[in-house]
Amino acid sequence: MADSLVVPEDTIRATVGDKTFPRMGIIEQRWETDPIPVDDVERRAAEATADLDLSVAPEGGEVAIGAGSRGIANLDAIVRGVVAGVRDQGYDPFVFPAMGSHGGATAEGQREKLNTLGVTEESIGCEIRSTMAVETVGETPDRGVPVYADANAVAADAIVMVNRIKPHTDFGGEVESGLSKMLVIGMGKQKGAKMAHDWAVDWSLRNMLPEITEQLLEALPVAGGVAIVEDEHDDTTLLEGVPASDFLDRERELLETAHDRMPKLPFDDLDVLVVDRIGKDVSGQGMDTNVTGRRHFTINEPEPESPTIKRIYLRGFTERTHGNAMGMGQADFAHADVAEGLKPSKTLINAITASTVRGVRLPPVVENDRAGLLGVLGTIGPVDGPDARVLRVTDTMRLERCYASEPLIEAARERDDLRVAAEAEELAFDDGEFAAPSPDR
Repeated sequence: MADSLVVPEDTIRATVGDKTFPRMGIIEQRWETDPIPVDDVERRAAEATADLDLSVAPEGGEVAIGAGSRGIANLDAIVRGVVAGVRDQGYDPFVFPAMGSHGGATAEGQREKLNTLGVTEESIGCEIRSTMAVETVGETPDRGVPVYADANAVAADAIVMVNRIKPHTDFGGEVESGLSKMLVIGMGKQKGAKMAHDWAVDWSLRNMLPEITEQLLEALPVAGGVAIVEDEHDDTTLLEGVPASDFLDRERELLETAHDRMPKLPFDDLDVLVVDRIGKDVSGQGMDTNVTGRRHFTINEPEPESPTIKRIYLRGFTERTHGNAMGMGQADFAHADVAEGLKPSKTLINAITASTVRGVRLPPVVENDRAGLLGVLGTIGPVDGPDARVLRVTDTMRLERCYASEPLIEAARERDDLRVAAEAEELAFDDGEFAAPSPDR
């Protein structure tokens, strides 16, 4: 089936004609970062618990610590530090998976998911209680939407969330991916996740999250959360205890910090972006929409203001995504490896759960890189190949080092935040494929 979808290079060439390819060099982004030393992360996480209002629990009471988002640097050390900080203040901590429907929406699957993230009872020094059972703790006043919470967390004397603050790929709002989302969707388990994604189509997560967060803060003994912000290298740069009384306001402020610190493309206006790989380990949507500027697959959510990219050519997958092609719908052309390697069932189930089925539409499939480049260059308007603003990246998380066409190389010379690492050369192909490896290698 995959072979029948592939359009040969000769067909593309006959359609768009011969194109002169741009010469490509290498640019590097200069980021000023100040990460927390890895050996200090656990201690800093423990210290952050001092700012939480644990007095909502009686002395010696049980404190439920929610954890579970993927891709967070030093997660095991952070959770271990929070556990130690809670225990040092005289309380009895346990950890529960706050990950919505992840892990196959089973208690054992979610425990195993924590295990793959390095969070085990042995590594963090306390019990992990995993269940998919939830309690209904309220409903929203205007719409009557039920509010769910993990049964083990509801039974505890206090609740603490641990999560990274970052821009979300499906929507933009005052709070996005972070403590509030983990409280509403993560702690809501499969029922809460399904409820949120169903209502997102009509209500929008940007409006829903703050309202349901307020319901949960009122109904449950939430002591607060430990917020994580990472820098452009995905290193831990901030750990902060956020009390429940400041939950939404402080998260809004930290989201601005996270926006500033996330890796971005070095240019806002491109003719072509070549992305070597997508994957769930890169972004929930395979390609981070805050990087590509493409969020058209999410109903009722506006597009980011920038960047503007005429065409995106997608070349393949990360190994760890195991064929989950979430986000391939952002691309305009895809390499044959994408069609061959995608797992349709896994991809569609993920898309249905997130209500982002437009994002898994398979783009036109081309035989090789040369055909892909011919296709994108042939559809960007009256721009000659040598004049095209073309950027090639490994993925939307690894953006420090990029291949860039000559117009971008010349623009980079005028900027202090960019460095030309290699001058532009003729593009080389090996049997129609790019000879040069991914830029971060």
